[in-house]
Amino acid sequence: MSDPGVSHQRLAQRSIGYRSLEMAARLGWILLFVTFGSSQLLAAWQTGLLIAGGLLAAGGYQFVFWRRFEYELTEDTFDIRSGVFSRRTREIPLDRVQNVDLQRNVFQQAVGLTEVRLETAGGSTTEATLRFVTEAEAARLREAISLQKRAAGSESTAEAESVAGEQPPAEERHETLFEISPRELGLLGLISVDLRLLSILTVLLPLVLPSVGRRVGGEGPLMSAPLVSFALGAPIAAFFIVFVTAIVSGVFTLTNYWGFQLRRGAEELLYDRGLLQRFSGTIPLEKVQAFAISENVLARRFGYASLSVETAGYGPGDSSGSQSAVPIAQRDRVLELARSVDSFEEISFERPPARARYRYFLRYLLVVGGVVTVAYLANRFTGFAVAWQYAVGLVVLAPIGAHLKWANLGYAVLDSHLVTRTGFWTRETRIIPYFRVQTLIQSSSLLQRRRNLSSVVADTAGSGGLGGSNARAMDIDAREAEELRSTIERRFQQAVERGPLSSRRSRRTPGPDIGPSEGPSSSGSV
Repeated sequence: MSDPGVSHQRLAQRSIGYRSLEMAARLGWILLFVTFGSSQLLAAWQTGLLIAGGLLAAGGYQFVFWRRFEYELTEDTFDIRSGVFSRRTREIPLDRVQNVDLQRNVFQQAVGLTEVRLETAGGSTTEATLRFVTEAEAARLREAISLQKRAAGSESTAEAESVAGEQPPAEERHETLFEISPRELGLLGLISVDLRLLSILTVLLPLVLPSVGRRVGGEGPLMSAPLVSFALGAPIAAFFIVFVTAIVSGVFTLTNYWGFQLRRGAEELLYDRGLLQRFSGTIPLEKVQAFAISENVLARRFGYASLSVETAGYGPGDSSGSQSAVPIAQRDRVLELARSVDSFEEISFERPPARARYRYFLRYLLVVGGVVTVAYLANRFTGFAVAWQYAVGLVVLAPIGAHLKWANLGYAVLDSHLVTRTGFWTRETRIIPYFRVQTLIQSSSLLQRRRNLSSVVADTAGSGGLGGSNARAMDIDAREAEELRSTIERRFQQAVERGPLSSRRSRRTPGPDIGPSEGPSSSGSV
């Protein structure tokens, strides 16, 4: 509801010129078409007249847009009135606002403008965008919305008055949890190669390199030998692909996480990052559903990891709702930061039984068989020389891959959290408070039932559904899976009853839905 005592605000006046230039640049292709697409080139004065007319039209439109765009922050809503040709009014309840994100590229930083985006829980797109306000106004809006949400969520009048009363400066209320160092930023750029390309190379290089080697080394009888062509082509192709991928992903990572800083306020985490495009956003603590600690092969080699926080509903820039809380740090430091947000005990993983490796071995054998078949058919019925015999050698990798996959699986049942671990190229450890679990599914595929194995999947409000990135205790003993499912359900009830907000949570959070204990399911591993 609007407060008549609060005046309407407008976007920054300097945004008129910036938006006009943006609009003129987007329409510049029309000028190019008119100038060069006609049979006769326009004279210089005609081109200048078109440019001046375009800028004038864009400026006039943006001025009217600025005059008719108003916003207002009331006690319980954020109101926007906009529209050049038709009027539109929106009232966004503050209790639905999940994130207030600030973005500015290098040009916007140069003129002191910031784009403000309001993200709401459950939305698939940005709910409202202010393009653009001053940096000071953007910071004021984010702080004011945070304070009014806290005041609205207070259970007592005294608490609400305390929140809404005199507040110290933001820098005093926000504790700095993490700042990325130059060494960590450089290491992040080095290890941010998409290592899934290596597995693709392992399959593709033996198939296509004979032809590559002949083109590199010539057409002599020696150079056309499969062994020589493979020896020449493999290092060249592998080095080129890995090198280019490393450069591109490294530069992107450096600019994306430049100056990364994580701070903690009373009710949210705040982050700032970016060089060419500066991002500043919030992660509401009450919306946190799970933590994810990720370690690719290179990061594990140096003892580093990253931490992501999964929130309920829509996550800015990522439909899964996952936000990077720490892009890279020592693994012990990452665990310490996670515990500073939500305390949990030391983690000791239980591995699946050794017989689970047989299932992965069969799976990889099927993959190798498919690769060999496709390679043979390509060599037999196409003119492209494919060394399908080399693909047979991939069989030796099947038991190695099965063991590595098994060795990186595990789960842990803590007093207040469930912890699962999966993945080899990028190992992910997920930490979920029991009271955040919404659905439990126990599933057993055909191969699992033959080995008396089962998997348990714990779904939260932020994991994107059963097909999303949720916690999975993979390929554990079937009887142990039954016990794990019962334990999670029991711990959920206990966590709700003994938590500091037990009465509120018990009213708002339903118990987990318990899925079938036998047979395949939509979320189970196949």
